[in-house]
Amino acid sequence: MPVAVSTRAPVAGVQALPLDEQGFLVDRKLWNRALAQQLADRSGIGQLTETQWMIIDYVRDKYFRLGAMSPMRQMCRKLGVNREAVHKCFGSCRNLWQVAGLPNPGEEALSYMN
Repeated sequence: MPVAVSTRAPVAGVQALPLDEQGFLVDRKLWNRALAQQLADRSGIGQLTETQWMIIDYVRDKYFRLGAMSPMRQMCRKLGVNREAVHKCFGSCRNLWQVAGLPNPGEEALSYMN
């Protein structure tokens, strides 16, 4: 069952992020750019850049149109970025998936995302 999880100490007037036990957004309708920035900060990514937003927008579009993320090579070719740049931007596919507000993909997929 999803629960709100936050790794930071509670701050007066600030609600815990609506995440499951593994750090994934529990309801995609809650995602917005401000929440994405909070998730990036929580993951240690820091301020999101124009390139990172371009990648986030691409994976969100592909996921919600097709039900899955396109292969990394296809994304890199389409966006004109190399694989190392994507890794440098997010640290892992898991971080990208979380910041993009995509649902928990399950244990098997998570094993490939780090």
